[in-house]
Amino acid sequence: MATDHIRYDILAQAALRGVVRTVLADAAKKGLPGEHHFKITFNTTAPGVRLSERMRARYPSDMTIVLQHQFWDLVVTEQGFEVGLSFGGVPERVTVPFDAVTAFYDPSVQFGFQFEVIDGAPGAEAVEESTAKIEKVEKSTPTDRTLAEKKKPEAALPVPSEATTPVHDEGPGGEVVRLDRFRKK
Repeated sequence: MATDHIRYDILAQAALRGVVRTVLADAAKKGLPGEHHFKITFNTTAPGVRLSERMRARYPSDMTIVLQHQFWDLVVTEQGFEVGLSFGGVPERVTVPFDAVTAFYDPSVQFGFQFEVIDGAPGAEAVEESTAKIEKVEKSTPTDRTLAEKKKPEAALPVPSEATTPVHDEGPGGEVVRLDRFRKK
């Protein structure tokens, strides 16, 4: 097999992280359109992640946040995002570099993907494949985007098989496609 000097695997992940950046930047400027909302899983031990000690103790390796009805001050930069959320009634600020994101999912349109650890990629040793716990966000009115109450974990984020695994059982589509599906082995 020929050596991939271009490193398409790294380029593809960078492009997908760009999708996350673009979607979050639009949400920061315009709010969430329609029924769109995001479940974002990230490695809590990755460089640049900022969490309170209380949250780091509760989520020592990975965490999923939900941006839906109740969040505030979403700020998106080239390197990552920062957002205000409430955990157990306590408001907190969370900072997440895009390199720490391990999964992104929009349940409203059943679109999502998981990022892989790639040998030779910058920060690859710091980002492990996610087995995050999805938490439900307490619902409020769509106009109230000020708090995001987190509940106890209820379901683990699916880990895809070699090819694909359905992420959600609601309707057609909704598959996570692993990047290694496209790599020759």
